Amino acid sequence: MAAALQVLRHLARAPSGPLLLRGPLARLASSMALAEQARQLFESTVGAVLPGPMLQRALSLDPDSGELKVRDRSFQLRQNLYLVGFGKAVLGMAATAEELLGQHLVQGVISVPKGIRAAMEHAGKQEMLLKPHSRIQVFEGAEDNLPDRDALRAALAIRQLAEGLTADDLLLVLISGGGSALLPAPIPPVTLEEKQTLTKLLAARGATIQELNTIRKALSQLKGGGLAQAAYPAQVVSLILSDVVGDPVEVIASGPTVASIHSVQDCLHILNRYGLRTALPRSVKTVLARADSDPHGPHTCGHVLNVILGSNALALAEAQRQAEALGYRAVVLSTAIQGDVKSVAQFYGLLARVAGARLALPGTGASVEEDERLCELAADLQLPDLQLKEALEAVVGARGPVCLLAGGEPTVQLQGSGKGGRNQELALRVGVELRQWPLGTVDVLFLSGGTDGQDGPTEAAGAWVRPELTSQAAAEGLDVATFLAHNDSHTFFCRFQGGAHLLYTGLTGTNVMDAHFLFLHPQ
Repeated sequence: MAAALQVLRHLARAPSGPLLLRGPLARLASSMALAEQARQLFESTVGAVLPGPMLQRALSLDPDSGELKVRDRSFQLRQNLYLVGFGKAVLGMAATAEELLGQHLVQGVISVPKGIRAAMEHAGKQEMLLKPHSRIQVFEGAEDNLPDRDALRAALAIRQLAEGLTADDLLLVLISGGGSALLPAPIPPVTLEEKQTLTKLLAARGATIQELNTIRKALSQLKGGGLAQAAYPAQVVSLILSDVVGDPVEVIASGPTVASIHSVQDCLHILNRYGLRTALPRSVKTVLARADSDPHGPHTCGHVLNVILGSNALALAEAQRQAEALGYRAVVLSTAIQGDVKSVAQFYGLLARVAGARLALPGTGASVEEDERLCELAADLQLPDLQLKEALEAVVGARGPVCLLAGGEPTVQLQGSGKGGRNQELALRVGVELRQWPLGTVDVLFLSGGTDGQDGPTEAAGAWVRPELTSQAAAEGLDVATFLAHNDSHTFFCRFQGGAHLLYTGLTGTNVMDAHFLFLHPQ
């Protein structure tokens, strides 16, 4: 952060220059509405990580020899290929896989979000749908991203297929974000309801995705390497679309094809941290005690090849290209945004102020106190790949509009019973922060959207805001603070200006976490 602070002070003294855009792309950027540009950029971001093209890049089949190549590994197919999958992007992944692998595929079972086939058909996305007479059985479940009885039936069917395989077979496992909720198979005597209640309590108290998955794996038949163990001695190839910061394969969908490295003590430490150990159901205590005394120790997964197909970084790289095509100077800030949504909103709000001041009047800028505070906020978030220095340098050298891009998955500590999701809550909180920092002659817009098209238990992918949000909301009789106190961001955006600030995409058929865009456009 010291380097970033030094750059901040240096940039404040940078010489001024004309804010000029050149060429047809720049003229297009200035003529299009900022909100429409933001929506288009989000669509391009999602389009870069649609499952079909990514799977085609990773798989190739020699039709004469029956040799399947997965990146640099080869597998011989002879009517011995089976397929399972779970996640928000898996329907499209399965459709592409079956198209590529043809008659070599014997049988498949996939678990996908409730309503996704109808949504893809309604949207005309035929490439995301299985063909008639497919050999792949489809289960829909996990309504509103929550594990349910339908998802449990799917998980048990997947386990049954895996347990029937032999050493001559190859199991292709398709995994994407949302896979954890779509593969619930609690270890008896733990019930689905007990496991779900515990997960909800942890999430409401601010547990990270890594902590949630540690608990899920300890209580699951299939997570934490359980699926790979069920398929042994068959070879297993997992093709993974990452929705987790840093792309750790042991965390994505709770690592069903990766041996868990966590112990019972790790679980108890997490439960203690959030004050839940004393409230555990007897069934959970029984399973944890049984695992602690397992004489066989942790399982290994030497028969598994795990391959990351796509990630948030890939999506943001495409967003950067598209933003530059619209005439923006675009910089990827981070693909690892995480932490409490309040802190993330404060960071984005002050970043808009500091960057906007330099963009409006090169050679001046925000105060030293604001510069220091921005660096403090960045340090508190502990983002391993944050490019703050590069972003601020780009602002001064931009000579025109700037788009700062980021991705990740902040967390929301629930305090109320309202309706919303982390993207809508982040956008609303950033709107409040933008009000606090005068931005002069720079137009600002912030957008936050989930690449899966569903932000929490709502039909919106996210929302976008501008600095005028709080004053305009007050004019409509809407008190932003009240909605935030109840975690009721979706209700706010539905009422505010007739829902015009909500981002609707429908289920996209993919999932690589969230995308955050901060637009700074000199007037």
